[in-house]
Amino acid sequence: MTQQTVTMTKSSNQKWVYLTAFACISLGIGYLLFSGLSNNSVYFLNVSEALAMDSAKLSQARLFGNVARRDLERSPDAMEISFVLLDKKDPAKSLRVQYHGIIPDTFKPGVEVIVEGGLQPENGIFVAKTLMTKCPSKYKKKTSQES
Repeated sequence: MTQQTVTMTKSSNQKWVYLTAFACISLGIGYLLFSGLSNNSVYFLNVSEALAMDSAKLSQARLFGNVARRDLERSPDAMEISFVLLDKKDPAKSLRVQYHGIIPDTFKPGVEVIVEGGLQPENGIFVAKTLMTKCPSKYKKKTSQES
């Protein structure tokens, strides 16, 4: 084998290595884009946005709002709760939520919560798989009068 043949073989092999690496990277990026934009996407909505959407699109959603002071029902074993979720901007808009699981200690009427689950179109109840409460802030925003 001559020196020229060895050089051509090396450059040919390097070209295939780069093409294979490029193809693998492209396929990986394509998979990540496809899986990120697939049906596993979860909407993050407030109550009024959820009420305005088609109920079929709310089979998987994450909602946020405030717990109403009315119609709060806990099971005797404290593992199930049913409550009304109010829109933060328009408290007249509300949605009934049912949750089965461990209820956070900070859960109480008036607190801001995030629930993740799905809407049952037949009865309009949002069945939550997760329930998270917003932690109360120890710091208050300074108003211009306090300065």
